[in-house]
Amino acid sequence: MKKSDYPFRFLLGNMIILICTFIFTGQLHAHVGQVFPRWSPGYLDIHHINTGKGESAFFIFPDGTTMLVDAGDSDRQRPKRPEVKPNDSRTPGEWISRYILHMLEGQSDRKLDYILVTHFHSDHIGDLSGAEPSTRGNYMLNGITRVGELVGFNKVIDRGWDYPQPSKADYFVNYMEFVNWQVQNLGANYEQFQPGLNDQVILVHDPAGYPGFEFRNIAANGVVWTGFGTNVRNHFPPLESLSPEEFPSENMCSIAFRLAYGRFNYFNGGDIIGGNPGHWRDIETPIAMATGPVDVCIANHHAFFDAMSVSFLQATRPRVHIVQSSCPTHPSNSSLARMMSGRSYPGPRDVFSTNIMDETREIIGPRIDNLKSQQGHIVVRVNPGGATYMIYILDDTEESYRITAVHGPYYSN
Repeated sequence: MKKSDYPFRFLLGNMIILICTFIFTGQLHAHVGQVFPRWSPGYLDIHHINTGKGESAFFIFPDGTTMLVDAGDSDRQRPKRPEVKPNDSRTPGEWISRYILHMLEGQSDRKLDYILVTHFHSDHIGDLSGAEPSTRGNYMLNGITRVGELVGFNKVIDRGWDYPQPSKADYFVNYMEFVNWQVQNLGANYEQFQPGLNDQVILVHDPAGYPGFEFRNIAANGVVWTGFGTNVRNHFPPLESLSPEEFPSENMCSIAFRLAYGRFNYFNGGDIIGGNPGHWRDIETPIAMATGPVDVCIANHHAFFDAMSVSFLQATRPRVHIVQSSCPTHPSNSSLARMMSGRSYPGPRDVFSTNIMDETREIIGPRIDNLKSQQGHIVVRVNPGGATYMIYILDDTEESYRITAVHGPYYSN
């Protein structure tokens, strides 16, 4: 083949992908103003649900397997947090539950196969302020516990309860009571996240039908996958070499995972943070090196100033960044600058945020206008096979599930 034929073949290949996308995915493609079309087999849907009070992401895998990652319910009020979205007539856990159940209408099993808790902070599992007692067990209903009770689930996975030492936070103790009751009384399963594995979260309905799907456990508690087989290494020093004041923070211990579907790759690292490269407190860099390039990246620690380091960005090179923001410092000016800078890594990139506050606009200034979206639920819909994907923004001011913006198609790496 002549060298001059390469550009033609590249364009032809992209045209074929685009044509196939329209032929096979037209039934689920929607426009601004329409109600978001529900999931169909073969698609991978990732809903980043905005309640204004923390992070929450709902997944429907290509075979219909479902997973919830976090369900935040912080009790901080404005100006520290936005108002509850769509309004304060319900708690964030209730809004998340209703969103999930709506998206599962018509499915044979409207239940979560997995709940994954990245780490134990209230904007990821829920505060107890304003929580109501459960009528089932000796625990309160807040973020993750309310969703777990209203929707139901088969398995919960978290980073473990004892490292570096058990938390004394009341909302963490409540979460443990909830998990124990579900296991003992309803037969739910509990597992500690195991870095390096690619078979802890699997397709439960039709795994043989989608061989290009993989959920890879990257890291937790400083234990990081090496990128080879299931081998891992401990990035943190032994606890006995540290004083309790030096122990790794809750954010540093966050779960990190990579989800792959064909050529498409997605990363979520909870609230991991960066630091001086080479120092053990910089957990972002080793995680990024194990993860490699991704298409969509959830901004670490809500794109706070201590996250999204240049070394992390150089290794992952996301085409799309999603900031699950719920604070005036989400994102920080410095992190956003790094994410958008061509000096961090080459190529185009789009940044979306679930909830930019007025205070954030004042702090960051004109750069904030470069975001593709500043408000609403953010849905990543990956087309069958994983070659292309779309980004939909849904109205978060009411339960209309109406599309306010459409972006794409994007081509997977």
